[in-house]
Amino acid sequence: MLQTLTAGLPQLGLTFSEDTCRRLCAFGEAVVRQNEVMNLTAITAPDQVAKLHLLDSLSVLKTVDLAEKRLIDVGCGAGFPGVPVKIGCPEVKLTLLDSLGKRMAWLEQILPELGVEAECVTARAEEFVTKRREQYDFATSRAVARLNILLELTAPFVKVGGAVLAMKGAAANQELDEAAGAIGKLGLKLEKVEQFPVDGTDHAVIVLRKVRPTPPQYPRAFAKIKKSPL
Repeated sequence: MLQTLTAGLPQLGLTFSEDTCRRLCAFGEAVVRQNEVMNLTAITAPDQVAKLHLLDSLSVLKTVDLAEKRLIDVGCGAGFPGVPVKIGCPEVKLTLLDSLGKRMAWLEQILPELGVEAECVTARAEEFVTKRREQYDFATSRAVARLNILLELTAPFVKVGGAVLAMKGAAANQELDEAAGAIGKLGLKLEKVEQFPVDGTDHAVIVLRKVRPTPPQYPRAFAKIKKSPL
C-alpha cells in the first residue's frame, strides 16, 4: 500500500513526508481490518486501497487550498475523502457526516488512535443542515448520489464564496449536464472540473462556487429529492 501510494503521489503533483504517507496507509489498513466485521468497502487489496481510496481522496488537495478552512464530508462512509484529506492537510477543520451510527462510532474510536482530529456527526444531511446552514467553506462528497441529488444535500452547508467539491468518475460531464437546473436553483456556479488519472481512468473533482445563498426551501425531505431531483 505504501509503495503504491508513494508512486502515485507525483501524478497528482503532491509531496508528503514519509510520516504522512505512513499515517495515510495506517488509516487504509484500519479500514481493511474493520471491513472484516463491518461493511465499509468492496476494495480491500492494498494497492487498490492506495489508488481508489487514498490517492482518489487526496486529489481534493490539488483542487482547492483547504488550510484553515472548514470542510464537511457529507455521507463520509468509511471516512473517504475526509480522513485522507485531513491527514494530508492537518490545518483543515473537518466534520465527518454520515447517517450510519456504527460507521461513525468506529471513526470516533479509530481516528484519535491515528492522531486525526475531526468532528464525527451521525445524522442525515437534510436534517443536520438546520444546525450548520451556510457555515462551511467547503462541502465534499464521494460516491453518495448523482450530482443533481448530491448538490441539494451539500450546497446548503456552504457559505457564499465557498464551494461544493463533488468527486465523480467518468460520467462527470454527463452528470453536470443533468444537474444544470439544480446548480442555478441552489445558488451555485460551475468554476472548474479537475481531472485526475487514478488507476488508468479519469476521476474528477467538480468545483461549484457558491455565488448566492441557497433558498430556504432546500434541502427538501430526501424522499422528495430522490423522487424529483432539481
